[in-house]
Amino acid sequence: MSTTVTEPAKVWHVERGVPISGTDRSFGSGAGHFVTPRLDLDALVWPRNEPGPAFDTSVAEIIDVLTALGSWLEQDPDGLVEAALQAGLRTNPLPAGVLREAYAGLHRTFSRQSIDFMIEQELGGTDVLDGWRTVARAPSGRTVRVRAFPARVVHILAGNAPGVSALSLLRGALTKGVNLFKLPSNDLFSAGLLLNGLHAVAPGHPTTRSFSVAYWRGGDTAVESVLFRPQFFDKLAAWGGESALRGAKAYIGPGFELVSFDPKSSISLVGREAFASEQALLEAAEAAARDIMIMDQQACAASRFQYVEGGVEEADRFAAALLPRLGVARRLGSAVGNPVPTHIRDEIEVLRDLAPYAQVFGRYDGHGLVVRTEEPVDFHPENKVANVVPVAKLEHALERINVATQSVGVYPASRKPGLRDRLASAGAARICTLGDVPIVESGLPHDGFYPLQRLVRWVSDEG
Repeated sequence: MSTTVTEPAKVWHVERGVPISGTDRSFGSGAGHFVTPRLDLDALVWPRNEPGPAFDTSVAEIIDVLTALGSWLEQDPDGLVEAALQAGLRTNPLPAGVLREAYAGLHRTFSRQSIDFMIEQELGGTDVLDGWRTVARAPSGRTVRVRAFPARVVHILAGNAPGVSALSLLRGALTKGVNLFKLPSNDLFSAGLLLNGLHAVAPGHPTTRSFSVAYWRGGDTAVESVLFRPQFFDKLAAWGGESALRGAKAYIGPGFELVSFDPKSSISLVGREAFASEQALLEAAEAAARDIMIMDQQACAASRFQYVEGGVEEADRFAAALLPRLGVARRLGSAVGNPVPTHIRDEIEVLRDLAPYAQVFGRYDGHGLVVRTEEPVDFHPENKVANVVPVAKLEHALERINVATQSVGVYPASRKPGLRDRLASAGAARICTLGDVPIVESGLPHDGFYPLQRLVRWVSDEG
């Protein structure tokens, strides 16, 4: 009898721009077994008494480096993108097809057009990054200048999508600060890939030397009590779930600020106009499916609850139209994803016995499943599970919206002007035409704020 020995996946560290490989530390087991280099905390940080490597580098030069990185990712001349993808398939919860498409699209983050749009929208131009911007004369009559000065940031990355690492690198590079990335256990390879690419296209460049990346277990006080303090960093940019954020907040104090990318959930609002014709119904169902299937519902922007204006009959019609569209492959959504998790299956099995309060459409096999209930379900829908809830008026769904609501897709678009102020007041951060939620553009507000403005230190020169 023979046994198959699975070689552990090798995770890259990067120490101030230099990629490091090694097998000194071992984590996990079986298919999830991985090894990392030794953790050298001194090599990961930058001396506080010296300017960061890119503090005085022009934004134009940094953009040239970033667009070169985008080209390198698209062409994959060294096969590192494919290698990172294959390694990621062992630990990432996303279906293989979705993860492959996410890696194939990483280069788009670094397009010059997107970068220019981001800087203009968030900071009003590059001048405030490259030097001091003179503002309108203050009421005192003094001349005032301000600068978005580079900061020292440690990032706790989320692992639900490789794009988190790409965006974090983009923002860190443009703001010229020094950045340490803490790898998440479910995406151990994306940040290392990106920084290997940076080293390949611009070895020794100030921007390249402004990044470090390493893995340690989240909550490891022996590491975090050393790193998470103002001796080394000004800010902690934290992505992830509530437990990760609560752990991070324990270190926040004077001189060490939290920039929190909180866990969010998203919804859809479908007006009664969807039932004006069969074509309108199919149009609304197709748009809703696009919003539900973002990263197979692993992304915060993916819709989980669909509030349908009408009664139970209309909600069931919408659910029936929606179901087959959840089994169609689309951008960042698989035709057949991971099966519905056991804990959600158990909840749905209970609902099957509660007709007419609840109606279940579909199976648990990853093609998609729709649950129509008169009130929203208590569990968190995922793996292409949609919860359709009838409401007499779309306004009645407002009581279900709070500061944890990220994106709201609205059908038809003509209903948005009458809802958007109330949606914003209730806590929603992003309001889209139904079906447009997957179009995430850098430079627009993220969860209620402009990240570039938060990832710098604003300094004034007065008089």
